[in-house]
Amino acid sequence: MQFDGKIAIVTGGAGGIGLATARRLLQDGAGVVLVGLHQEKLDAARASLGGDAAARVATAVCDVSREEQVVAAVDATIRQFGGWDIVVNNAGVMGFKPLEALTLADWRATLDVDLLGAFFFIKQAFLRMRRGGAVVNVSSVHALETEPLVAPYAAAKAALLSLTRSASIEGKAKGIRVNAVLPGAVDTPMLWDNPNVKSGVEVIDKKDVGRPEDLAAAIAFLASADAAFVTGASVNVDGGRLARL
Repeated sequence: MQFDGKIAIVTGGAGGIGLATARRLLQDGAGVVLVGLHQEKLDAARASLGGDAAARVATAVCDVSREEQVVAAVDATIRQFGGWDIVVNNAGVMGFKPLEALTLADWRATLDVDLLGAFFFIKQAFLRMRRGGAVVNVSSVHALETEPLVAPYAAAKAALLSLTRSASIEGKAKGIRVNAVLPGAVDTPMLWDNPNVKSGVEVIDKKDVGRPEDLAAAIAFLASADAAFVTGASVNVDGGRLARL
């Protein structure tokens, strides 16, 4: 299998795209560390992967916005598995406020997770990941086209694409590739709990809604040797949503 002997850290790994990605990487032979905020949710996610697979799964409680916790999660990964090859920066938060109501705390709450959380793991990857490793950042179509009330989220996801490009340049000499995926509408609680969707400000046609597994497949490709000549790329995984006027 293409990830035999590889170890992956997946942030936001307790559900949605993160858990689907962990399942895909496991199926393809990797060992996986699920990173999240709550141990009980991580335990449930690990159990959902099945007994045989769960033997290759570890968990790490980590607030990705806290650099010391990111370092601790990487420390634990290397202690348990002896090395580290892949990180999927999937953890994210999204708030809903008009610009004039946003506070500095609102901006920091989003930027610290959606942008700096990815940076902290990329920094650790550049310091301690094995050569031949891969970073996959989960951005969003909001980086390119957005809607009202989500300015910090859209800005963070756009900045994440810029960080992806910069990291891909600096990572090349280290033998580490860095790419991003841009999910569109995906069948997760983040989509259906979105107040803009509930109110009808953002209209979602169900035929345009992808599955977490669709994102997991794209992430697995970018993390794999099949993408050995792909770095600095931003891949839309949105069912063609942004292609339509």
